[in-house]
Amino acid sequence: MSKVVIITGASSGIGLAIARRLSARGHSVYGIARRPFSDQAFSCFSADVNDFPAVEEVFRTVYAREGHIDAVINNAGFGIAGAAELASCEKIQAIFDTNLTAAVKISALAVKYLKESKGNLINIGSVAGELPIPFQACYSATKAGILNFTLALDGEVKRFGVKVTVVQPGDTKTGFTAARVVEGGEADYGGRIGKSIARMEHDEQHGKNPDSVAKVVEKVLKKRNPPLKATVGGEYKFFTGLKKVLPTRFVNFVLRKLYA
Repeated sequence: MSKVVIITGASSGIGLAIARRLSARGHSVYGIARRPFSDQAFSCFSADVNDFPAVEEVFRTVYAREGHIDAVINNAGFGIAGAAELASCEKIQAIFDTNLTAAVKISALAVKYLKESKGNLINIGSVAGELPIPFQACYSATKAGILNFTLALDGEVKRFGVKVTVVQPGDTKTGFTAARVVEGGEADYGGRIGKSIARMEHDEQHGKNPDSVAKVVEKVLKKRNPPLKATVGGEYKFFTGLKKVLPTRFVNFVLRKLYA
């Protein structure tokens, strides 16, 4: 059945892959992007997710045009890397505003429409929300916030028929890598920051195609009773599963060896 879908961060990477896949399957897709963007496959509004009145207007416009909104996908976000102690207050505020606070506000707005349609809210998290990465502490924290917010929200809205899911990609080959902001220098870290970022970039650029995430989102939308959490890729399901049985100190030791 065709659905009316709103996707934030729809102009590139995972968001664009989701928008094009869902549009190709016959859904009416409306993107939200920070800068003006057009695509033959779907309509896209120009609005910053941090400009809440502008986002509200997009929702009102889509609802007036379609008569209902069936799915909202919070995908917009960016990354910062570097030592937490060297990150500027401005960048810390910006990543939490965009990756977490905006998603929370848009989710709250979406629920008002999704109660009527008994639709889907999908928040794009990250495996880093469960396996936090050294020198990506702020990014990992925002994605952990997305995970826990989504799980808590399910307890609030399930009785209304609203279906909530967090989709967690691992390393994915997109423009996200090049757009990552690197804060501060090495200070007394002896080159560890640069090596960690190089490892991250290598893993991402050899990672999964963004359409792999879009496929998972499509499956979630098809299910009558979708999962609360959908991790993309068997290997990442395995890693996040191991975290449940291994001591936290050991998991952090492995992540430190890999990325720090």
